[in-house]
Amino acid sequence: MALAPIKAVEQRDPDYRRVPHNVEAEQALLGAILVNNDAFYRVSDFLDPRHFHDGVHARIFEVMSQIIRAGKTATPVTLKTFLDNDPPVGELTVPQYLTRLAAAATTVINAEDYGRMVHDLATRRELIGVGEDMVNTAYDAPADLPPSKQIEAAEQRLYELAETDKYGSGFVGFAQAVRGAVDMANNAYKRDGHVSGISTGLRDVDEMLGGLQPSDLVILAGRPAMGKTALATNIAYSMAHAHRIEVQHDGREKTANGAIVGFFSLEMSAEQLATRILSERASVGSDDIRRGKIRPDEFQRVVEAAQELEQIPLYIDATGGLSIAQLAARARRLKRQRGLDMVVVDYLQLLQGSSRRASDSRVQEITEITTGLKALAKELNVPILALSQLSRQVESRDDKRPQLADLRESGSIEQDADVVLFVYREEYYLKNKKPKEGSEEFLAWENEMEAVYGKAELIIGKQRHGPTGTIALQFDGKFTRFSNYAHGNAMPERIE
Repeated sequence: MALAPIKAVEQRDPDYRRVPHNVEAEQALLGAILVNNDAFYRVSDFLDPRHFHDGVHARIFEVMSQIIRAGKTATPVTLKTFLDNDPPVGELTVPQYLTRLAAAATTVINAEDYGRMVHDLATRRELIGVGEDMVNTAYDAPADLPPSKQIEAAEQRLYELAETDKYGSGFVGFAQAVRGAVDMANNAYKRDGHVSGISTGLRDVDEMLGGLQPSDLVILAGRPAMGKTALATNIAYSMAHAHRIEVQHDGREKTANGAIVGFFSLEMSAEQLATRILSERASVGSDDIRRGKIRPDEFQRVVEAAQELEQIPLYIDATGGLSIAQLAARARRLKRQRGLDMVVVDYLQLLQGSSRRASDSRVQEITEITTGLKALAKELNVPILALSQLSRQVESRDDKRPQLADLRESGSIEQDADVVLFVYREEYYLKNKKPKEGSEEFLAWENEMEAVYGKAELIIGKQRHGPTGTIALQFDGKFTRFSNYAHGNAMPERIE
């Protein structure tokens, strides 16, 4: 026996459109939960009281949620204590209405379908609200609000809506935070390398960092020719290559290993970036690939590497001169359309802030950019690896290993970053000091070169969640490849 809608429908103009809702579906869902509390767990992952159109139903769902989560049974009798003083529902008191809901429930089999319907209708109502706000803002926009800003604001609201309001949901109880910590440990147990974040594909780096953590802003800095872009592309490829999904109990797909990577290349074209990755994977020099000076066997390796690369979830945006707002909008769109677990920005100083900040000073603009990147990392709940240049003062020191003070143009880079990494290769500087052959200095120089040949250092200058220190890496400049350092007589390992 279906219940009649709670409130009488008012007489309206035939052209008047009512907001989407289904009172009967809300009643059927509440009745099913009252009859069998197990039905609650079929909808608790995605349904909140705010999704109910009728305020009485929202209040009932809120109270029964609290009771069931406390390990007690929610029935018309147990709910009566909490709802006895609420306003009547038409001619019925709330306890009487609860009894009617339970009596009208026939099955719990369709409880999830009812819940999905209630949720979808709530989403449509929110979409109507976004649309109405867009129209009203466009009509009455102040002079200092350009259309681009309105588009960015609307896109952010749509992204938040698409993510089921995961971002910006306000305070969470400590119990929920603890559950999140346990889930993180469980995911680390199942993930390759047993890291809590996303594995970089580099053993010693993962041991020091625990992988790249969701919502972290990671700065990778170095002087030109140190290999910043090479290391970033190696990590991006490794993550995308390891990507694996699992289907959850509710049918949704979730990344179980690796990452879907969005790579913003503001300096190099997509073709140049792809050539670097092809060179690294096929062990063929990038210059040889560009000039076509490759043997048949090398060409075959390039073809096989290209076929492999076509299958991995690595997306490149090579648009130059992006603003931080445009980058955020494109990252949100990628996550909404194809998924996103990791963002790489090459490099930070090529991003633009708002025109107002740029007119103030470059320091203020960089501050806006780093603050925006950190906010985006939290919003999307993904790590952002942003490359950064270092100031020239590094070159004036005898020891050219970079320090936090060398970060260029703004202290906000150090302040906003969760992790700061520096790439340093002694070989690069030593090569430029080559003395005259045959001299005693030349023999000493040769010995030094042999000691540092193919060796790179990744210096952890800052890490909120762990130790700082220096990690040795192997670097092959011909193929722009970083790999695990060969300790002792061990051969270097490839990034897989």
